[in-house]
Parts: sequence; structure tokens; C-alpha cells
Amino acid sequence: MKSKKIGRNDPCPRGSGKKYNKCCLNKEAP
Repeated sequence: MKSKKIGRNDPCPRGSGKKYNKCCLNKEAP
């Protein structure tokens, strides 16, 4: 996966159809 900057409101790169802050961002936060 390319390391490009993803905005919190951009679509999740995993293709879940959710916003990044609702999906993957939760995985990074403690």
C-alpha cells in the first residue's frame, strides 16, 4: 500500500465504503 496522506474525511482505502475517520483511523488510535 502506498504511503500517501489520507484525509480523515476521505474514503477508506480498504474499500469498506466508510469514511477514513470512521474506519481505519480507529485502528491507529489507542
